[in-house]
Amino acid sequence: MFKFENLEVWKKSIELVVKVESVVKKFPKEEIYLLTSQMKRACDSISLNIAEGSQGQSNPEFSRFLGYAMRSCIEVVGCIYIAQARKIIDEEDFISIYDDCETLVKMIQSLRNKIK
Repeated sequence: MFKFENLEVWKKSIELVVKVESVVKKFPKEEIYLLTSQMKRACDSISLNIAEGSQGQSNPEFSRFLGYAMRSCIEVVGCIYIAQARKIIDEEDFISIYDDCETLVKMIQSLRNKIK
């Protein structure tokens, strides 16, 4: 078992990956190589940076990767605002993803503070 598999923040990031995948399937086809792709990559980056940073890294290095994960989470929030402006995300999905990102950012920041 890898260290990241025990981290609640990583598990929560995987839940967000699944949710975002479900939401972007509702986006128009013309967004597939634009916002859909960007949002999925940003979301994937959250869990990937947590995983990569956790394994065999020093605490300062892990903190750096957690910073990347946090920035990717903020990017997802930016994407849902763009989707809202383009009227391609409903309010329920917007709020759900927004709330999950807010929770994830707090969890990531808490983990960063803990490992310092």
